[in-house]
Amino acid sequence: MPPTQTVRIVNRDNSDAFAAQRMEIFAARKQVFIDALKWGLATTDGLYEIDEYYHDNTVCLIVTNAVSGSRLGSVRLLPTDAPHLLGDKFAGLCEDGEPRAADVVEITRLVTRPDLSRDEAKQVRQKLAAALFEYAIANDVRHFTMMTHTVFLSAVVAMGWNCEPLGLPQEMDGVLVAALRIDVDAPSLARLRAQTNLVDPVLMLDLTESALVH
Repeated sequence: MPPTQTVRIVNRDNSDAFAAQRMEIFAARKQVFIDALKWGLATTDGLYEIDEYYHDNTVCLIVTNAVSGSRLGSVRLLPTDAPHLLGDKFAGLCEDGEPRAADVVEITRLVTRPDLSRDEAKQVRQKLAAALFEYAIANDVRHFTMMTHTVFLSAVVAMGWNCEPLGLPQEMDGVLVAALRIDVDAPSLARLRAQTNLVDPVLMLDLTESALVH
């Protein structure tokens, strides 16, 4: 049976083909991060959350409905040897300095479509987690970094990743946030797949979408 959801790599080479889905991402980010979570972020036209971290090496993984092509969830990846959120704006969360290397990539702006049910959103997040590791292993990424609200920390750890804190949680804008390093290896990917009953790879890889973050 064909999959009902696909996970695609979107980068500088194919971003025009995914223009509609990218605008859906920006709209969902505004609804989630600004409207729901009340983050103090700027909007574009009052409809979209688009920041400055879109450059030639920015990569997005997008879960889409295989039939309609509509976006269900997405996550953005930023190379840490280029401008990125943790290094530029939240380095104080890292006790020994933020990791910066060609094989370290920052996870940012993971979001699911606001109208999905809790179970549907969980399924999309599981697909994205597996896709992140598939992408990392295919592109020789050894570690991810990310920052998160501490209320979401248990959900992050429950995904089966090997996580290490980069420093103590700190209060920002009235909430506690923390920075993490996630180690990438094949056993962790196997655990992710086993926990979510995923047998086959979820990330669509082909020669026209070799989105390396070098």
